[in-house]
Amino acid sequence: MNKAIVLGVGPVDGLGGQLAVRFGSSGHHVFVAGRTQASLDELSSVIEGSGGRATAVVTDATDELSIVNLLEAVDSEKGDLTLAIYNAGNNTPGRIIEMDADYFERSWRVLCFGGFLFGREALRRMQESGGTVLFTGASASMRGRAGFAAFNSGKSALRILAQAMAKEYGPDGIHVGHVVVDGPIGGEKIRKAFPEYAEKLGDAGMISINGIVDAFDYLYRQPRNAWSFEVDVRTSIEEW
Repeated sequence: MNKAIVLGVGPVDGLGGQLAVRFGSSGHHVFVAGRTQASLDELSSVIEGSGGRATAVVTDATDELSIVNLLEAVDSEKGDLTLAIYNAGNNTPGRIIEMDADYFERSWRVLCFGGFLFGREALRRMQESGGTVLFTGASASMRGRAGFAAFNSGKSALRILAQAMAKEYGPDGIHVGHVVVDGPIGGEKIRKAFPEYAEKLGDAGMISINGIVDAFDYLYRQPRNAWSFEVDVRTSIEEW
């Protein structure tokens, strides 16, 4: 059985959760990784209840030893690691002159440094058999925006890191890709944290989680003679 990792998992109905469900349903042994044991256990139960196989591993995306332990847990199970997805990171707003250094650094560590640690360990396991490493990006990686300097900086660094990985390891048969999410995601997080904003946007103003998952699936299934590095996803009414 092929193995897949999704790091950055929250609620079942979130993007990380739905990525894990999708690849669990397609025959992968999915390792679901995130900060909260209860959320990981719930997601694992959903995947296994549908006939899939899942293993929950509590992981701090910014801690090297934690990432190494995650990949060693993957190593302990039979099968090839064919897919690794880095989905960690939250929006980190703030005005520059009001921002302390720790806040900026913590944002960068989650958005970029964790991507480096995770990508490095996944790449090491894919040297012989190849595989796919995918990163959840944002339009913040493409253009700066007032009030979001920390988020812009972290996401743009992640995008360039992913591009460097793609160029460095593509010749080894490892497909590295980056999915640009351009706009709010219509999942549980926004509906619970910002219910009035979610209601104002409506379904037409929020990106379908299933649509984003489709983009990851599309990149994963591309043949070696027709790889894409990047796909961007937005609603029909998003200004860009």
